[in-house]
Amino acid sequence: MAHYAFLNEDSVVVEVVVGRDEGELGIDWEQYYSERRGLVCKRTSYRTLNGWHPEGRPYRGTYAGIGFLFDPTRGPDGEFIAPE
Repeated sequence: MAHYAFLNEDSVVVEVVVGRDEGELGIDWEQYYSERRGLVCKRTSYRTLNGWHPEGRPYRGTYAGIGFLFDPTRGPDGEFIAPE
């Protein structure tokens, strides 16, 4: 089970859903969900919170929530930034 955030044209999260695990069935699920929904889709990890993950490297900064901004220039995979 993986979680995915859908972004509007301003890179703001408008929805977060549960989806298939990355690499399951050999499919790029970010691309698949993006094509199906017509919105940019980015995977997010509910185990990453404020730059911390229990197993090591945080994934995309923090778990995405509605209203968060996705910044592709931060971190190795981009990062979700909480609204102020």
